[in-house]
Amino acid sequence: MTEATTTTTHTVKAYDEELSQLVNIIARMGGQAEAQITSAMTAVVKRDSDLAGRVIANDAKVDELENEVHKLVVRLLALRQPVAIDLRTIVVALKISSDIERIADYAANVAKRAIILNQIPPVPPVGAVPRMGHLAQGIIRDVLDAYVERDKRKAIDVWNRDEEIDDAYNSLFRELVTYMLEDPRNITACTHLMFVAKNIERIGDHATNIAESIYFLIEGTQLVGRRKGDTTNTLLTEPR
Repeated sequence: MTEATTTTTHTVKAYDEELSQLVNIIARMGGQAEAQITSAMTAVVKRDSDLAGRVIANDAKVDELENEVHKLVVRLLALRQPVAIDLRTIVVALKISSDIERIADYAANVAKRAIILNQIPPVPPVGAVPRMGHLAQGIIRDVLDAYVERDKRKAIDVWNRDEEIDDAYNSLFRELVTYMLEDPRNITACTHLMFVAKNIERIGDHATNIAESIYFLIEGTQLVGRRKGDTTNTLLTEPR
């Protein structure tokens, strides 16, 4: 083997390792975000303010991983000049990292609402919130599996299942409004639960974005079909 061939082999190996590292960081980000969602929902259901506080503090860990992705992407684009599937892998990693960072932000928002809810008497609809949380956790888990496994079918399945979260949100929204109309004393708690539910619904939207990115990564084309229309109540917005 000539010196030139050896150098080329080492370069290709290093490049492959960097691409694998990029995928691994995304997987770690996703795992952290999924854990954040689980803990935030537990904080709401069990009225655990200490757990909610840890969720808020741990949000910085996801931000740090996103910064790692950005640095590695810049390095790969500058030094490797990727094309075709390699270029898609890098660009998609950047997009997915942004969606995962937002998912973690929404989990932190749920935790912040949990702390407030824990200071006031509970209302019955809080029992309907975990169902939305379980749906979101399942979708996030499946879309991350689709990314790691490069599974197009799983990505499409997640893309379609987002409507389940939207339907659950709309149902819960109507239930909360009913409770507020029946007893004005419920207004404060129900309003915070609406924000909790809206954050979970937005998590589903970002999972949909990730599914579309995975499809593009695999096929090199956009996912063909009607983009899920947002029929949920849009009056609620959560500050970053």
